[in-house]
Amino acid sequence: MQKIKVGVVGTGFIGPAHIEALRRLPNVDVAALCEVNLELAQQKANQLGIERAYTFDDLLKQDDIQSIHICTPNFLHYQQSKAALLAGKHVICEKPLAKDLHEAEELVQLAKETGLVNAVHFNLRYYPLARQMKAMREQGELGDVYSIIGSYLQDWLFYETDYNWRLEPDKSGDSRAIADIGSHLMDIIEYITGLKTTAVLADFNTIHKTRKKPLKPVETYSGKMLQPEDYADVAINTEDHANVLLRFDNGNRGVITVSQVSAGRKNQLKLEIAGSKKTFAWNSEAPNEMWIGNRDGYNEMLMRDPALVHPDVRSVISFPGGHNEGFPDTSKQMFKEVYAAIEAGKQPENPTFPTFADGYRELLICERILESNRKQAWVEV
Repeated sequence: MQKIKVGVVGTGFIGPAHIEALRRLPNVDVAALCEVNLELAQQKANQLGIERAYTFDDLLKQDDIQSIHICTPNFLHYQQSKAALLAGKHVICEKPLAKDLHEAEELVQLAKETGLVNAVHFNLRYYPLARQMKAMREQGELGDVYSIIGSYLQDWLFYETDYNWRLEPDKSGDSRAIADIGSHLMDIIEYITGLKTTAVLADFNTIHKTRKKPLKPVETYSGKMLQPEDYADVAINTEDHANVLLRFDNGNRGVITVSQVSAGRKNQLKLEIAGSKKTFAWNSEAPNEMWIGNRDGYNEMLMRDPALVHPDVRSVISFPGGHNEGFPDTSKQMFKEVYAAIEAGKQPENPTFPTFADGYRELLICERILESNRKQAWVEV
């Protein structure tokens, strides 16, 4: 088997997560790593056991590298994705796809023109029970969707001394909690229900108006060991917490809450989808269980098991029931579908994986949510 050679750009939290998932695929070879300078790239490549290290421009010149993973801060996504496509590389980009709709639209069009495989890393779709909810809805087992309640809660920015580049609008954009984790939530809601969000009413809150920025490097999710003199005060104008009312194209309603300051919630996405026949509930911190609510009978708990789910869900399950699968498996399952397309040499007509077009869609919703918060009024999507 001739393996597809991949270059990964960026080595923060998510870059190594991509690398670990890619290494679990039999048809992929993570051959190169890229960072802002060659010295750092070489250092990180040695740590991760990757043979070759490059700056970004030099990575694009490597003829044997067929695919590029963009795992850098948000403000680099557009320019690096565009350059990779123009260099003839397939592109898998972290979300958000770009910093504004104009950039995202340009990337969607360029990807279409090149025919190259393009994907955005909305990996949470690939929890098996998320796909099971989608399959059950498509089979009519949920019925008409009456309402949706969703939340995505974290605590990694709970203290005023918690700091990350995502707090800086020039690197992350004008929205933080909504753009960062809210985009995953909005994507998975539309993915499972098949509904489109038509209008939003948002209310943001910044808990820590001032944060203490470390004067020494601190990596995402790492322990904080700095002293008071190691910090500088920085004004914060992006949201720690957001509530959003939603209207959908079937005429019904929903609500989501997103927070990065909820103590004890490390990375919890929760969904409750009420239909005319049943209610589905699922929690990403207990991803192998799905609650099914019934009005006139016993409620049920479905365990993730390839023998129990719909046939078209089995492709994203690697282990038997009782052998739990979690966050790292979602990227592996997504990349498995993406690299099947890369092996075929072009973007499928109807991709099963999230594409640049899906990245544009979520950026559109996030921008409308941001506009709604500014206006304190309903905004059409």
